[in-house]
Amino acid sequence: MVNASLDQHILPKVAAFSESATTLAETTIAHCSEKSPELRAAFGRAFDDWIAISHLRFGPIETDERGFAIAFWPDTKGFTPKALNQLIAESDPSIYDPEAFATVSVAARGFYGLEFLLFDPGFAQQDTAEFRCDLIRAISTEIFRNARGIAMDWQLYHGALREPSDRGQYKSDEEALREVFKALLTGLQFTADARLGRPLGTFERPRPRRAEARRSQRSLRHITISLEATYELAMLLSETEPEIRHSLVLAFDRALELAKDLEDPSFANIADPTSRFRVKVLQDAVNRIQDIAILELAPALGVSAGFNALDGD
Repeated sequence: MVNASLDQHILPKVAAFSESATTLAETTIAHCSEKSPELRAAFGRAFDDWIAISHLRFGPIETDERGFAIAFWPDTKGFTPKALNQLIAESDPSIYDPEAFATVSVAARGFYGLEFLLFDPGFAQQDTAEFRCDLIRAISTEIFRNARGIAMDWQLYHGALREPSDRGQYKSDEEALREVFKALLTGLQFTADARLGRPLGTFERPRPRRAEARRSQRSLRHITISLEATYELAMLLSETEPEIRHSLVLAFDRALELAKDLEDPSFANIADPTSRFRVKVLQDAVNRIQDIAILELAPALGVSAGFNALDGD
């Protein structure tokens, strides 16, 4: 199951992200205007491919805090616009040096910083068009550098998962399998608690402005992509457990169908009681998948859920 997860899920998706991040950086050479359809399309493809691996919060993605540099969200204190404003106000020369730019705040270096520059009208008039263009290129290059680093490191790291040993990072097959299983839970938990939970808020106080990537109308899209990615991983992990696999299929299919029916890409209507109820039903459906994974799949695989990348956040 670990080998299948690597060959059919992890490595292909990591490679796809590296490729689309490369295209994003290359696109900014000719197209760096905020409203460029070519740039926005490249941004969307690379962001899609990141979301599809964002549950793999271990190994190469965690090296040098790459995950945070690529995607600093939730940003509960608004650090991203503050960091961008500071770079622009100072016409910071670090944007012209990739090594120097890699040391600035992670809040300004990833997809969410790029989203502000491409989709938030508040940034469209700041400084000069030339500097904004250079900043867009700097962020895209940083995303590319991290994506390439992740892909290169996985070419070595996958061996540790395939062949556990007393001297390796994983001492047993069970440890390696548990790591992959925890990635499944990480994706499901983040979708339920952050991507859905944050805009849901409370019945008295829904929080549509807390939705992920709302400026680019990608909030619901991210939920669908993450569900599809974790669905694929769950199928690989449940291949020898037909009854559990069937339960997971029904649960994932229901969640994806509920997401498809929402028709509210940025959760802008979540204050409406009917709309909020539908989002809450979707959250319950994702939590149902988690329950099956923890209560049924984990014991069948002989692993414990343990802690995952989100615990303690």
